[in-house]
Amino acid sequence: MNGIQIKNNRILYYGNTAGYLDTKRDTAIVDPMFENDELKSYLSNTRGLNIEWMPGTFDRLAAGKLDPEGNLQVLKKCRVHQLKPDADIMMKFIGYDELTERFGEPDPANYQAVYDGEVETNDLEELYAKFNLDHPPGYEGHSLSMSDVVELYDESGSSFHYVDRFGFREIPFQGSEQEQTQGPQMSM
Repeated sequence: MNGIQIKNNRILYYGNTAGYLDTKRDTAIVDPMFENDELKSYLSNTRGLNIEWMPGTFDRLAAGKLDPEGNLQVLKKCRVHQLKPDADIMMKFIGYDELTERFGEPDPANYQAVYDGEVETNDLEELYAKFNLDHPPGYEGHSLSMSDVVELYDESGSSFHYVDRFGFREIPFQGSEQEQTQGPQMSM
């Protein structure tokens, strides 16, 4: 009996669901608690996969975070953009309609990234709760509020979501190259 198997894009390690396959990238996403030479060899040498060790994968799989078709929800990375301290104070904490009426579309030059990392969900309402109640490590901003922009991204692209009076509004926002390559900056 082989202790390592792949069934329905799930990686089973001696009966435990250790990870899943991201078939678009030929990558095995595996919880680091299963990291060992046997599993590495099977995934990379036998199956020809890239391996990405992602903390929390086992917990997400155990919690059953699935998409509507029953596949494991592939997590995107998340950036939170907040207005810079020197941005016009009248732009802060207002709804999208008021912002566009008074200042035009949100301008990426007025924003800074205060978080860039992985969180355990792609759901915007869950992200709102996360960035208000239980900030992830490395989060350097204030609690998520109106006028902030949440970016969900992966190698296929980004989507930007303005925090509006009620919920989110997808917007055509593009962060600056500097912020995307350097990550969040400390604000003093």
